[in-house]
Amino acid sequence: MLRFALLLLLLPFLCCCFRGGEGSTFTFVNKCGDTVWPGILSNAGKPRLKTTGFELASSASRAVAAPGGWSGRFWARTGCAAAGSAGVWSCATGDCGSGRVECDGAGAAPPTTLAEFTLAPAAGRDFYDVSLVDGYNLPLLVEASDGKGCPAAGCLVDVGQRCPAELRVAGQGSACRSACDAFGKPEYCCSGAFASPATCRPTIYSQIFKAACPNSYSYAFDDPTSIFTCSGGADYTITFCPDSVPSMKSSRNSSSSPSPTSATTSSGGSSTSTSRPAGGMMLGDDPWLADLATDGAVPSANSLSFLRHSLILILLL
Repeated sequence: MLRFALLLLLLPFLCCCFRGGEGSTFTFVNKCGDTVWPGILSNAGKPRLKTTGFELASSASRAVAAPGGWSGRFWARTGCAAAGSAGVWSCATGDCGSGRVECDGAGAAPPTTLAEFTLAPAAGRDFYDVSLVDGYNLPLLVEASDGKGCPAAGCLVDVGQRCPAELRVAGQGSACRSACDAFGKPEYCCSGAFASPATCRPTIYSQIFKAACPNSYSYAFDDPTSIFTCSGGADYTITFCPDSVPSMKSSRNSSSSPSPTSATTSSGGSSTSTSRPAGGMMLGDDPWLADLATDGAVPSANSLSFLRHSLILILLL
């Protein structure tokens, strides 16, 4: 009887522990006034999802499943159509160059707002962010739908309204190029002699993106608190052109600020702290962060060790 009671007590932990390896469901929601065509790109060595691109009408939604341990990126293509006598299919922004709705393993042409994910392989944590490193083409919001209070991430404003003339895209009022894409200089691309957090600093252009969307990546070595984390196994909603996000504002202003790293958060000699979201974790809270960029994250074995010892205790009773 005691053995059965202990097993019941451990049941919630068992469910939580093993859910991390089950993967996640991504639900794409289009609140834009026009049709968009989401694109999906898996990182190198990760399985291709069931679809790599699809049409999503205004007010429509669609769910796509991803296995545990998957990593990759999502974006929205706009202004897509077949043109010319050959009927070649292409998009005004976010085009992946495949010539059709499916991207078939190709990435987005800048400027494009990106949602990037690394899912926990087992008993770990997911990592996600919204990036403007490749520029901006529309507002985007990422929300975890697991009921665990994980923070939202996103860029919720029309950056095109603040875009400098030299970064604008002709004929695309909302699209805004990154300085790297527009000028190709190492100091804007964090390449060559500027390929480290110590040498690649915020620029006047990246600061425009950061001011508009403070919890999105604005350049390659941006503030580490632009990456968010949630318990593995969460499902996510990715909304294009979100109309309101009260959960994001409250999650970023609800508690104390962490200490930023000087290599990535200081500008003009002064550091900028970022408030810690309610629920979930920030980048500096977990040792996985150092491995995230190389896709080499390994989850902690603490929970599995506890589970193993608990089961042994039950068997000995």
